[in-house]
Amino acid sequence: MNLEDLVRLRRARDLMDRDYAKPLDVPALARVALMSPGHFSRSFRAAFGETPYSYLMTRRIERAKALLRRGDLTVTEVCMAVGCTSLGSFSSRFTELVGESPSAYRARRHDDGAAIPPCVAKIYTRPVRNGEAKPAPRA
Repeated sequence: MNLEDLVRLRRARDLMDRDYAKPLDVPALARVALMSPGHFSRSFRAAFGETPYSYLMTRRIERAKALLRRGDLTVTEVCMAVGCTSLGSFSSRFTELVGESPSAYRARRHDDGAAIPPCVAKIYTRPVRNGEAKPAPRA
C-alpha cells in the first residue's frame, strides 16, 4: 500500500471518528478515500486490522458507553444518538463488544472511574471484541 492510499484511508477513518452518528456506509466512505468500495474495504482492513463497519461500530459503542454512564437517556435514545437505527442490532453489538447488555451497563454504578481523567478512561473503556473470530493467519 502506498503512502497516498494510506492518507486517503485515514481521511475516511477520521470521518468515521467525527461523524459516527451520521448514516455512513462503505460506498460513501470509499468516495471520501477516492477508491472503489471493494478496494476501500480491503485496503482499510489491511491498514487498520478491521473492516470499516467494525471500526465504525466500535466508535459508536464507545460513545454509547459514555452516554449510558450519564444515565439520563434511555437505551433507545442512546441507540439513536450514536447513529444506530435498529435497537436489536445495537444491543447485540453492544453486548458482543462490552460483555453486558446496554441496560445492564446503564444500570450498574460507574463511580469507580470518576476520578480518572477522561482521556485515560477512554483508553481503558474502549470496547474489546469478545466474540469476534480472529482473522486466519496468512500463509
